[in-house]
Amino acid sequence: MSGRLLISGVLPLARRVAYQPARRGLTTHATARISGLLRTGAGPRFPAGRSWPFGTSSIHNVPAVRSISIVRIIPNLFFKLLRLPALLGASGIAGIAYIQYQANQAGTYAIDVLGRARDSAAATATGLFEGAGSIAEQTRRGWQKTRDDIEIPEWLRNIMEKRETSNEGGNGGPGGNRNHKESSTSSSSTTAAAGGATAAAFYGSETEEDDRTAAGAAKDDQMMMLTKKMIEIRGLLQQVDQSDTLTLPSIVVVGSQSSGKSSVLEAIVGHEFLPKGSNMVTRRPIELTLVNTPDATVEYGEFPALGLGRVTDFQQIQRTLTDLNLAVPEKDCVSDDPIQLRIYSPKVPDLSLIDLPGYIQVSGYDQPTELKQKIADLCEKYIKPPNIILAISAADVDLANSTALRASRRVDPRGERTIGVITKMDLVDPQRGQDLLTDRKYPLRLGYVGVVCKLPQSTGFFNRGNGNITSTIVKTENAYFGAHPAEFGHGSDVTVGTTNLRQKLMHVLETTLASSLGSTSEAIRQELAETSYEFKVQYNDRSMSAESYLAESLDAFKHSFKGFSEQFGRVEIRDLLKHEIDQQVLNQLAHRYWNKPISDLVPVSLEPGQLADLPKADSDDPVWQHKLESAQSALTKLGIGRLATTVIATALQNRVDFLVEHSTFASHPFARQAITDASTTILRDLSFDTSDELEICIKPYKFRIELEDNEWNKGRDNVTRVLKEELKTVDEAFGGVEQEVGGKKKLKDVIGFIDRVRKGEIVLEGDGAGGAGGFSAALLRRGREATFLRDRSEILKLRIKAVQSRQCKDRKNKYQCPEVFLDAVADKLTTTADLFLDAELLEKFKYLFPRELDAKLGRNLSATDMERFAREDPKVRRHLDVVKRKDMLEFVLKEIESLRQLEGRERKQSGRNQSGNGAGRGWSLF
Repeated sequence: MSGRLLISGVLPLARRVAYQPARRGLTTHATARISGLLRTGAGPRFPAGRSWPFGTSSIHNVPAVRSISIVRIIPNLFFKLLRLPALLGASGIAGIAYIQYQANQAGTYAIDVLGRARDSAAATATGLFEGAGSIAEQTRRGWQKTRDDIEIPEWLRNIMEKRETSNEGGNGGPGGNRNHKESSTSSSSTTAAAGGATAAAFYGSETEEDDRTAAGAAKDDQMMMLTKKMIEIRGLLQQVDQSDTLTLPSIVVVGSQSSGKSSVLEAIVGHEFLPKGSNMVTRRPIELTLVNTPDATVEYGEFPALGLGRVTDFQQIQRTLTDLNLAVPEKDCVSDDPIQLRIYSPKVPDLSLIDLPGYIQVSGYDQPTELKQKIADLCEKYIKPPNIILAISAADVDLANSTALRASRRVDPRGERTIGVITKMDLVDPQRGQDLLTDRKYPLRLGYVGVVCKLPQSTGFFNRGNGNITSTIVKTENAYFGAHPAEFGHGSDVTVGTTNLRQKLMHVLETTLASSLGSTSEAIRQELAETSYEFKVQYNDRSMSAESYLAESLDAFKHSFKGFSEQFGRVEIRDLLKHEIDQQVLNQLAHRYWNKPISDLVPVSLEPGQLADLPKADSDDPVWQHKLESAQSALTKLGIGRLATTVIATALQNRVDFLVEHSTFASHPFARQAITDASTTILRDLSFDTSDELEICIKPYKFRIELEDNEWNKGRDNVTRVLKEELKTVDEAFGGVEQEVGGKKKLKDVIGFIDRVRKGEIVLEGDGAGGAGGFSAALLRRGREATFLRDRSEILKLRIKAVQSRQCKDRKNKYQCPEVFLDAVADKLTTTADLFLDAELLEKFKYLFPRELDAKLGRNLSATDMERFAREDPKVRRHLDVVKRKDMLEFVLKEIESLRQLEGRERKQSGRNQSGNGAGRGWSLF
């Protein structure tokens, strides 16, 4: 300071002379040296052309050092950020808001330091410079911390780094203020810094260094491996029908509604994923398995029972859990059917948790009265040994009223497997919170942990999205607990923070799993013995898998289909097709030659060409010629191609269905549908081409048909058989009507009345729809049917005699014997069709069908489909369950034995350490 005064006194005149030409340069130089935290041009200014007053010293060129207020810093930073392009402004608002918060924190600290400096006796100019340097350094550290903590976009980070470099250059380098800071000896600043460091280290700062010894780290790694292995074993045992003796320890989370139970679980996982709502949303237990994946870059969840695959969106997991819970009927409200959820993340510990519905005190008006007891019974089922109880209680509720602690006290009276968690610690006085964590009225061997799992409200601009919330919760807890080191610091002997809770859960679960290795191994041995006995007695040690069962079933079905193929050929096709065309011949005869059904009671009008006169009819009579030619045309133009193809395809499909009904596939709906689809698809594809080509083959018969004597005689023999079968059918139908009416006499009276009406001997008023002649309408209807059958029977008897007469032996008399002629035509059509159908439909189907079965039920079937197919049969499902259970238990027992061997090696190593060094680490938990 004295040097500056000396210079100003010796050279006053030189300054007056030099100022005028260099005024603009000095102004620019002074501006360049002024820090970004001080307003440019803060020194005295004079109008242009005026020089500094005579006698001014160089001290006037130094900017006045004043107590820097944060009010000067924030507007400067704020307004300069506002000059960013409008397109990028929206993205920077979040960062600016958080920067302002950190700067306010630094300002509060600065005001406190300056206040203490002003009160001290050593408040000199040098102290002011030192205080200013401390403030600047604190502000710089706050800014640096803000920049490191907040996730700033790359473009905004680059801009801020450039601004910081410019500001440091303008201040002439950071060396001066740092020297002042390092020389500061303020006791209050030292105490505050030490308290902050202690809180950060104790309450689980994410940057905390690992201070464990090599032996301790190795032991922890082994215990973590044990936990991971046991969780894997739990997943394997969940795949089989396990008994209660194979229950592995889990952490069961219980607590009242609104006690913060969901917030604690989400803080442990690091994501908001549990269902939330104003009404009771959690209605089913959620078996949550956390799997640490150190090398993974993506966090995701899986629902093993649903088969949804990896779900990376935790909001989707939340929606799925909500839907699964709300699927429970309102009349039941709760269900003991658990929801299995696995979350894989490098940020979660290996834990097995079970979230249960929260306890309620009073049922709602829209809830059943027994809901409270149902929830209590469900929780009672899960908090039994060997499970660990995580009892959640809110800090603003007296522990004497904690439902979770009362429930745990009933099943764990000594508190040996209960961890108490006090939530909402920030809602009570710190001293009250410390008393809760050191409560002696409800002592727990595993102790209490206090947490503040409160997240800032996410609205609009600052929506958290799908990001991890662990760091946010840890910072909130550090800020609260660090502000009260006397109550929650090292000397308070309490455990607080979500990070410490996670570590405690890991340690307790590891200890419990390690201590249960022996009992679990023995239980698995017993279950394996029982399963092996059942496998030997019931299934004769015959191993089975879904794939082998499907292969055996498919081979057996194809073998039966091969037998059918050898027995079903052209002869069978001809018989089926001839029978169908014979029915069409009978339809044509009935339509043009035989009697018609009686539709009403009216006198019968005589038609030309009575059938009784046919044997004596003239061959040149146009009436009989027209009837025969129209019947022949209708038969040949019937669409034999489509008809024949449909008949054979239907017969093949029926035969396939018959084979399925008598195979192992009969109890497998999936396989039956696959086989049906295979045969239907092949037959449909073949039928289109076959029917069209067959129509082309029989096209010549639509115009002219020439018959040989042997064909005529064959037709005569066949039609006689067909007519006799038709006569038998008609007589059986007449007998059925006779039984329905009530006897021959009654039916005879009805038929006699109808005959007299048709002859005109009785005249009815109306059509007799309401009854007539003392007979009801229903009786008259049955009587008309019986009359028709009686007349048809007489006609058939007449035509059988005609066909068997000498007249019908000669094919020249085709007009007098239309039945023989039409049957011979049908036989020619059948002969042409069966040859074509055998080659184009049957043989191709025999070739394609087995290969289609292999495609649908063999090569292209996934393992999941094979498993689903095999489990459709209850007997096979039981066999597969026994085989799977036996294999799984053997594998699990092998894994546990390997862990126990590791335990033995650790014990031996521990013994050697104790004999050589007097102390040993080992797995003392076993």
